[in-house]
Amino acid sequence: MKRAVDLALLGIGSVSPNPMVGSVIVFDNKIIGEGYHQKYGEAHAEVNAIQSVLENHKNGSELLRKSTLYVTLEPCSHHGKTPPCSDLIIRHKIPKVVIGSVDPFESVNGKGIEKLKNAGIEVISGVLEKECQELNKRFFTRVKHQRPYVILKWAQTKNHFFAPVNNQQLWITGKEAKLLVHQWRTEEDCVLVGKNTALADNPQLNVRLVKGRNPKRAVIDRNLDLPQNLHLFDNSTETFVFNKFKTAIEHNTKYIAIEDFDYFLPQYILLQLHLQDIQSVIIEGGAKTLAMFIDNNLWDEARVFTSSNEWENGIPAPKIDGKTISTQNLGNDTLHILKNINSL
Repeated sequence: MKRAVDLALLGIGSVSPNPMVGSVIVFDNKIIGEGYHQKYGEAHAEVNAIQSVLENHKNGSELLRKSTLYVTLEPCSHHGKTPPCSDLIIRHKIPKVVIGSVDPFESVNGKGIEKLKNAGIEVISGVLEKECQELNKRFFTRVKHQRPYVILKWAQTKNHFFAPVNNQQLWITGKEAKLLVHQWRTEEDCVLVGKNTALADNPQLNVRLVKGRNPKRAVIDRNLDLPQNLHLFDNSTETFVFNKFKTAIEHNTKYIAIEDFDYFLPQYILLQLHLQDIQSVIIEGGAKTLAMFIDNNLWDEARVFTSSNEWENGIPAPKIDGKTISTQNLGNDTLHILKNINSL
């Protein structure tokens, strides 16, 4: 199952809004086939694992009838982009299936396990369950809460300043942190900023320092004040503009009107992103935008860089209460990753 988890992670950034899934097939205590879900709309992990056995072993069909299939998530039992994996397992007469986590999606949620058992297959579930659930924290959040998995990201000085008071652009962290942020962007569906950050930094919010696909972009611009010559409007990547007045699609820019910015704004934004099949979003600033999601308890994970530098003054960094799950040194910076144990 550990191997299956490692395989599943190879699909990060490529399978959303589907879950990441890995599968391993074992005969006589040896792995004879493996696979993972590589791209949204294409074959699932179990299909690729079974196919690898058939392609690499002349007696593959016979081996499958004596093997155990390990999979990180319950095999699907419904027709979606692809046929049900549970039917494929039954057709190849695999006698035993070991599952990491039950699939909370309504069309599956125990039905895959039930179908396998009704076919006489031995099923064991809950193996490395916590690891398998952590693997698909984005998918589980989307299914259970009908919103994206929310990651907050910011950098702060040693004395907890977030940005200069005069909107001047000053880098707080070093190149190691910047490189890691670009890697993170390849792994998530969308990056969101507020109007002030868009004006002060003119960010591209894309991936330039590592290989990978660019995330979609989002900006909060209540009165549509942002100038069109900003990088956000270069049409290079699909971009959502949350505003009060306009709903329209112009090239690669989607304007989404939210009537009342004074109440439930973060909830409305997450709902709209959910409707756009956005499974995860990194909120990169500014301080007001980050605080809005923190104050409404609408965050799942916070990634906070703290530099060794100190400033005499500046905009205070957001205050957050979460459980620190890891600490890492990156050059002259320290990265703290926190989890919200009470996220909504």
